[in-house]
Amino acid sequence: MRAVVQRVSRASVVVESKSCGTIEKGLLVYLGVDRDDSEADVKYLADKVRFLRIFTDESGRLNLDVAQASGRILVVSAFTVQADARRGRRPSFENAATGDRALIFYGLFCDALQALGVTVERGSFGDHMKVQSENDGPICVLVESRRVF
Repeated sequence: MRAVVQRVSRASVVVESKSCGTIEKGLLVYLGVDRDDSEADVKYLADKVRFLRIFTDESGRLNLDVAQASGRILVVSAFTVQADARRGRRPSFENAATGDRALIFYGLFCDALQALGVTVERGSFGDHMKVQSENDGPICVLVESRRVF
């Protein structure tokens, strides 16, 4: 399981002119589910994202997590986060989970974040989404449950 985590001032998802997820200050998480992911991957990644200290404290240091900063999380399913572009010009998505499996793990991830005490908004799984965000920093962090990077 892999995520691109962005600290944002605001973010929203629109599908066919209809809003389906909006946050102000918080984290925009693009989540990619691997075909071999397990519930252990969900638990690890949810814990890592929830407690990632990328918000500034009163001293200006990156020392606060999303809840300490009174933020929320918007999770967008994005199989392209699993892309492998090491060979050729067209990325390979062979490691991405199938749609049905990805939907289950996407739900488990969002539920795990909520269980850790943070408000979670969701994109619209499997739909073509328009994601709008205002990156704050900019701060973007890659997180992978297998700790490859």
